[in-house]
Amino acid sequence: MSKQTPLYQEHVQLGAKFTSFAGYAMPVSYTSINEEHKTVRQAVGLFDISHMGEIIVEGYAALAFLQYVTCNDVSKLIQGKIQYSCLMNEQGGTVDDLLIYCLEPSKKYLLVINAANTDKDFAYLLQHSRAFDVQLKNISEQTILLSLQGPAAMSLAQKFTSENLDLPYYSFKKVKWFNHEEVLIGNTGYTGAGGIEIFFKHEDDFTVRVWRELLSEGRSFNIKPIGLAARDTLRLEMGFSLYGHELSDSISPIEANLGKFVKLYKESFIGKIHLEKLHLTGVDRKLAGFELVEQGIPRQGYEVYSDKQKLIGSVTSGTFSPSLNKPIGICMIATAYTPTGSTIYLKIRDKFVKGIIVSYPFINKNTKL
Repeated sequence: MSKQTPLYQEHVQLGAKFTSFAGYAMPVSYTSINEEHKTVRQAVGLFDISHMGEIIVEGYAALAFLQYVTCNDVSKLIQGKIQYSCLMNEQGGTVDDLLIYCLEPSKKYLLVINAANTDKDFAYLLQHSRAFDVQLKNISEQTILLSLQGPAAMSLAQKFTSENLDLPYYSFKKVKWFNHEEVLIGNTGYTGAGGIEIFFKHEDDFTVRVWRELLSEGRSFNIKPIGLAARDTLRLEMGFSLYGHELSDSISPIEANLGKFVKLYKESFIGKIHLEKLHLTGVDRKLAGFELVEQGIPRQGYEVYSDKQKLIGSVTSGTFSPSLNKPIGICMIATAYTPTGSTIYLKIRDKFVKGIIVSYPFINKNTKL
C-alpha cells in the first residue's frame, strides 16, 4: 500500500490523478500535462514534493564525513549556501545525487535526497559514518517540502513574509512565514523557470494553511497545483538528471556530464580512484541530448542506433516538449556518436525513427515560451 504525503486529501479535493512513485501515492496531474507545464513556464505552479528525503548530518567531523562520501568539495560551502553533489560507490557509480545545505559550516548540514533512495541512502550514510564523529537523523517523515516554481513565484512568496526573499541561486535562508512560523526557503529549482523550495516541520493545521493560502493568494498570478508529469517534462527541457534515468549505481557523474561536480583534487573520497581513471582515459559512453526529426515519442529504454544496424546505446529520458513543440530526449550512447549534429535512429516498436544530437539544456532564456 502506497504511503501518502500529509497533503494527500488536498490533492484529492483538487481532482488530482495519482500514480505510485517512490512508495507514495503522488499527484501525476490535475488538469493536463501541457497546461501545467506552461503554467510553470509562464506564471507559477505549486508542487507538493514532501516525498523527498531529508537527512541531518551533524557533529565535529560532519565536514570530513561529507567530504569522504560525496564527490564535490563541501569545504567550499558557507552558511546559507547549497551545493549539488553525488554520493559515490567504490566503483565510481552514483549511489544518489543530492543537495547539501550548509546550516553551520563544518558542523551541521541538511541533505536533500531522492525519495526512492531515502532508505538506501540513509543506510549507506550510517554504514560509512562509523569512522567519524557524526550524528545522522532522518527527518523525512516529519518534513514538508513545497516547490513554488515559475517567473511569478518569488513575488507570490514575498506576500507571506516581511523578510527579503531575493535569494541568489543555490542559497537559502530561514524566515518567518505569516510573520511567526519559521520555514527554510531555498533557491535551487528543478524546472529552469525560477522559484523557491519551502521546508518546514509538519503540523496539520500549519501544513494545510500554507498550501491553501499559496493557492488562494496565487490566483492573481494564475497559479495552479502541478503534478509529477509536468515536473518531468520541465526538468527534461533543462537537461537535468533524474536518478534511475541519467544516474544510477552503474553510471558515473563523468559519464552523466556532471564532471564539474567531481573534485579530484580532494585528498580522498569514495570512488575517487575509478573517477580518476575515467578522467584520464576518457569514457566509452556518455549522455547526449537529441531531438527527433521524424514522428515519434522517445521513452526510457528505447534502443539507439547509429545507422539502423549498429546499436550504440539507449534512451534515458524522453518526452514531447510542450515548450518547443517537438520530441526531445537524453540518451546514453557510445562517445564517438555524441558530437552535436550527429544522426541517430531510435527503434520505436519495429520502426527506426531519425533523430539528431543536440546540446542541452534544450531551452534557454532566449527560447520563446
